[in-house]
Amino acid sequence: MSDASVAVARPAKPSVWKAFTQPAAWTMFFFGFSSGLPFLLVAGTLAYWLKDNGIELKEITIIASAGMTYALKFLWAPLLDHTRLPLLSRLGQRRGWLLFAQLGVIAGLLAMSLATPTQLGVFIACTLLVAFAGATQDIAVDAYRIEIAPPAAQGALVATYSLGYRIALIVTGAFALFMADRMAWSRVYQVMALLMLVPVAITLLAREPEVLRTRPASWTQWMRESVADPFTDFFRRYGWQTALLTLLFILLFKIPEQALVGGIMSPFYIDMGFTKTQIGAITKIYGIWMGIVGVFLGGVAIARWGVRRPLLASIVLCASCNLLYVWLIRHPGDLAALTLVISAENITLGFLGTAAVAFLSSLVNRQHTATQYALLSSMVNLPGKVLGVFAGSIVEATGYGSYFVIATLAVLPASALLLYLWPRFREADAGAA
Repeated sequence: MSDASVAVARPAKPSVWKAFTQPAAWTMFFFGFSSGLPFLLVAGTLAYWLKDNGIELKEITIIASAGMTYALKFLWAPLLDHTRLPLLSRLGQRRGWLLFAQLGVIAGLLAMSLATPTQLGVFIACTLLVAFAGATQDIAVDAYRIEIAPPAAQGALVATYSLGYRIALIVTGAFALFMADRMAWSRVYQVMALLMLVPVAITLLAREPEVLRTRPASWTQWMRESVADPFTDFFRRYGWQTALLTLLFILLFKIPEQALVGGIMSPFYIDMGFTKTQIGAITKIYGIWMGIVGVFLGGVAIARWGVRRPLLASIVLCASCNLLYVWLIRHPGDLAALTLVISAENITLGFLGTAAVAFLSSLVNRQHTATQYALLSSMVNLPGKVLGVFAGSIVEATGYGSYFVIATLAVLPASALLLYLWPRFREADAGAA
């Protein structure tokens, strides 16, 4: 065979331009925005609204823990895999659930704006509705992304999704705080509800994934295929001991990060003497872009060294950054100090986020992608969310400094488990390569 014929037979290299300009990539950008929009509105941003209404710190951290719903989304993920919504079935299974969840977010945000914290019981119920609808939307978006394009195109879809998600965090974090300095919080939440109409339009225009779905013949078969098989498959592939230790590691390794995600940080910044505008500019706008830097650094590290070493390094670095908040306590109102702390925290968080997604993806069986990924990603966030419920009580009993130290020391069990399981995760490095 001649060199010319070999050159003809050699497949062309994938086009990065085509990957990022495919319609699915920009669909995922808007779906990323849609997924990110409700997240802070039931957590960090909500805490500012509650504090402005004189709610006690202990109650703020409990109410702002409505985001724990995201950690429980695996409980109803099988419904999105095997059930069509009657009134929305013409849109298809994925888009039907997407539209249902998006409308739920809009309804919940508008209800929160009407109830306000003055009707605290109704307000909490509306907050839970937004959190439930947002978590359901996340399940549907993950499944849509996996099914709309082949594995080779997933990198571009994840990138555009992440960009849309982070822009939503800027809007619901920084811009929401800017608006709250100039208008009532209820009006801010109404504006956020209106912004959800953009992804609703994209859902109506998007293409439904072409996936052949079989309907179980009986309730018993439905339960076995949608609930039992995804769980038993994980233990069958890894064995009981390794599977249990892996799940324990997944429960533990992001506690240092999750301990600072809930409602505790918003009162902390205010108690340190920063204004809402300063907090929004540094922690929400500047911090988000530092997180994007961390995401790209994580991607480069994984491409170079696989998953295990970047994962271990990012776990330790992310936890260590919590100690910077102890240092910040000695510099109240110092914008330079706050900028330094936020830079370090968000770069390491972005790095850890990339490594965590790569690691969890390496554990999933593609026959049960949606349900298994929902389960594993929910387990990652659950312990930190539980800690967030009691964060206010811990701070009131020990002080902010002690709380940050506790959050840092929480990295030790996860690091020890990862080192023990190190040889069993070789496939994660091979998959990344």
